[in-house]
Amino acid sequence: MLHLTLRQLQIFEAVARHLSFSRAAEELHLTQPAVSMQMRELEQNVGIALTEQIGKKISLTEAGEELQRHSRDIMVRVGVAKQSLEMLKGEDRGRLNIAVVSTAKYFAPKLLALFRRRHREVVINLGVSNREEVLRQLNDNQIDLAIMGQPPDGMDAQAEAFAYHPLGIIASPEHPLANARKISLQALNKETFMIREPGSGTRNVMERLFASHRFVPSSDIQMTSNETIKQAVMADMGIALLSLHTIGLELEAKRLIVLDVETLPIMRRWYITHRDGKRLSPVTSAFKKFLLEEGAALLGQIPVSASASIPSQKQGGKRVAGQGARRGASSKASQARGEK
Repeated sequence: MLHLTLRQLQIFEAVARHLSFSRAAEELHLTQPAVSMQMRELEQNVGIALTEQIGKKISLTEAGEELQRHSRDIMVRVGVAKQSLEMLKGEDRGRLNIAVVSTAKYFAPKLLALFRRRHREVVINLGVSNREEVLRQLNDNQIDLAIMGQPPDGMDAQAEAFAYHPLGIIASPEHPLANARKISLQALNKETFMIREPGSGTRNVMERLFASHRFVPSSDIQMTSNETIKQAVMADMGIALLSLHTIGLELEAKRLIVLDVETLPIMRRWYITHRDGKRLSPVTSAFKKFLLEEGAALLGQIPVSASASIPSQKQGGKRVAGQGARRGASSKASQARGEK
């Protein structure tokens, strides 16, 4: 008789997805030895090897691939069951699973903290990743909501805009163009640009901006976080296109400036997103309502730049439902100066 525990399947599903014991342990808040022990017990219970390791690389055996298909389905069903039970608790209790793109980490904790002051028994799980990873979690139903700068493409999802999101080109206060006005983008072609990694939403916006102006910088340096880029720009290594929501403290401390570049800032929007047809718990619905009603005003308190003229935040709350509607929204956004 086959004896499997739900915990073992949960651990196996994480190992199979990451192909890493350490990353599975990190996700599940376990130690790596605990994950290894559970995997050994699981293999003993099923009587066949589920993973194999050559060097440092872990891969699934044929049996592991088969169990992965079933374990994924089981974990989704368990998640649906948990969600159904959470819905019975009301909006003052329960769990909110939310993921945000890395640029949103500069304001998401503030929004969540304010929400939790009103709903003190709510448990919040906040994940921060680049756009590609957030989309994967959304597609795999691992999260309830996502905050991102562009509605998902090729996925049935509900997305509603709740605030404007300005992006501009930042530099050190010692930069030769610090006091210049109406700088053309082409005047920056000899600059070194600090750029985000492929899969980043900020990188996507930058590439579209450069392509639309047929602009090619002479050199660039790729970095995997906004923080590293900010430190590099403050050290005068180069300049960068970055969300102005990420540099409030540096602007106040006069450690960074926003260059006055023609056609900038790019004015995009922040969206709250979930899978189409997903049953939102009372807690999740309450947070979504809070964000749509108050998020714009709260983000408006974050200092950006005198050169970033942000339109009235009351224009937030735009809804994009389904793939066809998303395409229509994107078309209108393109006419409104580069909304992501």
